[in-house]
Amino acid sequence: MALWMQISQQLPHLTNQTLNELYPDTFPIDVRHYLANWIEEQRWEDFDLDNAEQEPLARRLLDQMLELLHEVAFHNPNVVERVKLQHISRNMSVFQTQPMQLVRTVRDILRKERHLLGQPQMQPFQQIPAQINGTTQPPREASNHDVDALVLKVLDIQTCRQQIHQLQEELNWEKQEAEPMQGQNELDATHPDQVTKQNRITQLDYNYQVCAKKRVQLLQEAVCSLEQCQTRLIQRIKSWRWEQLRSTIGLAFDDNLVPLQTWCEQLLGVNSNLRQEVMLVKRDHGSAEHFHQLEENLNRLLQTLIQSSLVVEKQPPQVIKTQSKFSSSVRYLLGEKMAPGKPVVLKAQIITESQARNLGQGVIPTENVGELINSTAILEHNTASKSTCATFRNMSIRKIKRADRKGSESVTEEKFALLFTAEITITGCESPYIVQMISLPVVVIVHGSQENNAMATIIWDCAFSEPNRIPFVVPERVPWSQMCEALSSKFMSEVQTSRGLNGYNLHCLAQKIFDKDISGDFNNMPVSWAQFNKEVLPGRNFTFWQWFEGVIDLTKKCLKAYWSEGLIFGFIGKQHLHVILQNKPSGTFLLRFSDSEIGGITIAYVGPSESGGRKIQNIQPFTKKDLDSAGLGDRIRDISCISHVYPDLPKDEVFKKFYTVLSPPHPDGYLPFKLTTVVDPEVLGSTSTPSMTPQPETPQDFCLTQDQPFQISAPLPGGPFSPSYPVDPTVPQMYPPFYGENMRTEPQDHMELEDFLSTLST
Repeated sequence: MALWMQISQQLPHLTNQTLNELYPDTFPIDVRHYLANWIEEQRWEDFDLDNAEQEPLARRLLDQMLELLHEVAFHNPNVVERVKLQHISRNMSVFQTQPMQLVRTVRDILRKERHLLGQPQMQPFQQIPAQINGTTQPPREASNHDVDALVLKVLDIQTCRQQIHQLQEELNWEKQEAEPMQGQNELDATHPDQVTKQNRITQLDYNYQVCAKKRVQLLQEAVCSLEQCQTRLIQRIKSWRWEQLRSTIGLAFDDNLVPLQTWCEQLLGVNSNLRQEVMLVKRDHGSAEHFHQLEENLNRLLQTLIQSSLVVEKQPPQVIKTQSKFSSSVRYLLGEKMAPGKPVVLKAQIITESQARNLGQGVIPTENVGELINSTAILEHNTASKSTCATFRNMSIRKIKRADRKGSESVTEEKFALLFTAEITITGCESPYIVQMISLPVVVIVHGSQENNAMATIIWDCAFSEPNRIPFVVPERVPWSQMCEALSSKFMSEVQTSRGLNGYNLHCLAQKIFDKDISGDFNNMPVSWAQFNKEVLPGRNFTFWQWFEGVIDLTKKCLKAYWSEGLIFGFIGKQHLHVILQNKPSGTFLLRFSDSEIGGITIAYVGPSESGGRKIQNIQPFTKKDLDSAGLGDRIRDISCISHVYPDLPKDEVFKKFYTVLSPPHPDGYLPFKLTTVVDPEVLGSTSTPSMTPQPETPQDFCLTQDQPFQISAPLPGGPFSPSYPVDPTVPQMYPPFYGENMRTEPQDHMELEDFLSTLST
């Protein structure tokens, strides 16, 4: 109704000629006014005015319009308006013989209205298909139109059958009446009744044959249309699964299955009606070959529909640790059509990548590659949501059987899947059907140290696999442009921020993963899986993904607000850092993610040099452990050698809201204290060692000139600050437990020896 509200405001300014052109006598402005909401809800642009098959649908719209006009007139308290509307309704009956003309008239009116308002013209949904990875997908709205057309075809077939039945009865009656004349070999022209009766029989027989032929033709067309519509439905279900897979890297995903369930149920009803019509036509006309073919096609379509309606609504975790609980739920879109009685049990089992490939060839897995606990659930119907689901709440993998690996492949690169199987009987079908569906690929680990590398396998799979692939094939190399999209999407999704990675960040990441200075267009440069998460970065003991995931984790847990407000520059290369800071005054700083520390953020700032000039220095990076003890805002406040955040904003104005206000004295008499971060350039090069006071375990970061250690001081009650001790960079620092030579290597009781050795090697 929004369009009519806008156009009605323009009516006083329109000339009579314009109004007459807008609203012809066959469609007065009164109809547009009283039925505005209904008119704008209909899809007039979807009609093909040259397609005679759409006339029944147009006639149905006309009938609805006339019925609404009658209702509006009946409830109108104004007698004059009521009579006027009744008169308009009678005049509009002219469209009964040409319903497509009504469509043309309304469509033209809406187009002219939009033109007057300067709005873009509506396009039929067939002209704006969705694109997924270059593959055209059927629009969701197409289902309504397709099913409506199918239902009309079935109605035509049923009407045709009823006409045949009526003709057959009339023909039988006429033949019975003509039986006394059967002894005569010739028609007696002197008896007009006899000639008329015989002509009547001939005409009825002809009409019967025409109608019977039309019935078969309509059946064939309906089965063909059903197959096309079902193909679009199954493609849409596959697209839903594909979008579900891509949501792993943060892409948008509408998980609503109600439209698909409605579509499935409607097609099942159409299939049932058509199978019934085929049975009736075989009874009436004998079992001809083309009737058998129609029956076989409908049975094949029925089987495909039943088997394609099982969907993993909630996927299991894509990285599963043995001996850990996890959940999953499976939904059957034809649940309301299942035969009552015996409960349907859904079974889950673990299958390998090769077994998943064989499923497409009709091979049912027999080898058990893993022991799955709590692997059965009942398909239960929820009357409130009208959904039928089986929920696995406490599944667990007790053990897993590994395949023989090739070359340098690790256990964290091996992909499995959960296979869900059930035997389902649909109401109206004689035999049960075996239905199966696999989950998204999963990686099974036995130790927490494997989680990061396993997630890298999943990210690569979800970001770069192709639709309709053979399970679970992925490319070995992808263009950097695709990698950029995946990294930025994953970053925003995990951090839960709308601020993604900008061009400077992505350029820095490209330099890091390719290990060289890059200029110009490098979007098409190939990135390999090995560069992503097999080969360690030059001079480091971790891979690109391990480092990038560490940044994500730090930002998500400690820096989300800073990042979302654009206060963190993030990823920046050495050359770019020099370029943007070299001409800035002393005290100018920016926040960048550490190059050498996993999950570290450092402050790069312009400070005075020994010669009296300026130089760019980097403060030792802060990790999550450091920021848990004192937030980034407080640390920036405490460091006196930095004053303005790049480009030239006073730090106290920008970061003030992140400063912690000292709490009042505690009721028990204790005085509050706070941790203070101190950076003293003069201690650089000192050979002093830290005191026994616990210091933050923060490895030395790569610096452009030299790193400045930070100190932590605490004010003593009633006295001055306690002495501050610098962190000696010569003292070995502890790294996070899952990276480098200091990684904890004690095997767990449940950890398999093979996986444990693989962990050490990788």
